[in-house]
Amino acid sequence: MPKRRKKKKEAPHVDESWLLPYADLLTLLFALFVVLFASSTVDEAKLKQMSAVFNEVFDGGVGVMDNAAPTAVPIPKDSIGSENENNSYLEDQKSLSEIQDRVDEYIAVNELENQFETKMTDEGLLVTIRDSILFSPGKANIQPEYEQIANDIAELLVFDPARHIVVTGHTDNVPNNNEYASNWELSVMRAVNFLKIIVKNDEIDPLLFSAKGYGEFQPIESNDTAEGRAKNRRVEVLIQPLVLEDGTIIE
Repeated sequence: MPKRRKKKKEAPHVDESWLLPYADLLTLLFALFVVLFASSTVDEAKLKQMSAVFNEVFDGGVGVMDNAAPTAVPIPKDSIGSENENNSYLEDQKSLSEIQDRVDEYIAVNELENQFETKMTDEGLLVTIRDSILFSPGKANIQPEYEQIANDIAELLVFDPARHIVVTGHTDNVPNNNEYASNWELSVMRAVNFLKIIVKNDEIDPLLFSAKGYGEFQPIESNDTAEGRAKNRRVEVLIQPLVLEDGTIIE
């Protein structure tokens, strides 16, 4: 009777399907580290080395690392300077607006709306004072009862930092009473006399103040009417900015 051959036990089958996702995971982790490394440095040589390794891992070809990693574009210094200059100008304009608010408050409290006016201009804050509240017709001396107004204006012109102030006199086209050679001279003397009272304030630096006159040659209304001539007879106080629009600082 023939002997039965013993069947050989088959070796148990080992499932190796896990190797593929494991290898993919390692590859993705490697790619992640490469990308993190590349984005953390701007060394071009190292970037090229990492690009070569990265492409080899993925069987060559064009990879995402073939091009140099984007680097931040530096902001031109001129642009930074322009922005700072613009901010300085805007801050100064805001300060001038606050000064205008204080002057307007003084005008309202003292009911001087018919004699005073404020306006922001390209040259600065312009405060206009009708001559009727300061001078007698054809005269350049401030009337004693209105000297307090000049003193009050002086208080409003105390700034920190100090600003340049220009006081300008204007007249209508009616000839004066020959006390002065011309309306031009009359307008200058009115500005000077008004300025004399202002600079008596100890907190004001006279070096920052100046006076001038235009006579009848810069009217703001027609001289053909009494109302127009009254508006043309005026003293203007120009409060100049500290910073011009182009960023220039006025010293």
